[in-house]
Amino acid sequence: MEFLLISSSIWLGILTSVSPCPLATNIAAISFVSQNITQKKIVFLSGIFYAIGRSITYITLGILIVKALIDIPVISDFLQRYVNKFLGIILIFVGMVLLDLIRMTLSLPSVSANVTNKFMEKGLIGALPLGILFALAFCPVSAALFFGGLIPLALKAKSGIILPMIYGLGTGLPVLVFAFLIALSTNYVNKFYYNITRIEFYTKKITGVVFILVGIYYVLVYVFVIF
Repeated sequence: MEFLLISSSIWLGILTSVSPCPLATNIAAISFVSQNITQKKIVFLSGIFYAIGRSITYITLGILIVKALIDIPVISDFLQRYVNKFLGIILIFVGMVLLDLIRMTLSLPSVSANVTNKFMEKGLIGALPLGILFALAFCPVSAALFFGGLIPLALKAKSGIILPMIYGLGTGLPVLVFAFLIALSTNYVNKFYYNITRIEFYTKKITGVVFILVGIYYVLVYVFVIF
């Protein structure tokens, strides 16, 4: 699989993880991970299981969406003909969302505090389902990045497993790194997470500009056939 697709997928996942809504769930996950701070192995394993849980959700969605679209002959033929043309428009749209030029006011499901607490009470066993549950709590930005950014890449690569899995690991990366730092007993945990929240503004804007530029290129090449 092309390096560009893989690197794009993990970057989309990381960008999702530091966006305001997913960041809130990751903070909750970090609270869950750090409750066993005296048991370093449990902390680290909790971070791993949480990241795997997120990946399971995105892999399942990726398989369902990509396989359905590819296996239906009419849709598959349509995508082969026009996916590059639509990809440019989609990238421009997602870029505008990231730059706050378009504000989405979607009513998306949220995670109940009671359900979250039940999984947190289960300790290490609850890390995996907690990751699955939090991944399902899409907000406008994360929905734009997953459905508008990752899924078109997965369709282009005809991969409903690898790219969503990489994306999922990217979304759980802050929690995984946090768990790793706790396991090593470092003094940089608070500083690390503080820096993550600070760079979100800049990474989102830079990615938005890149998306728009790439989208314009795709439109010029595949829609207007200029190059």
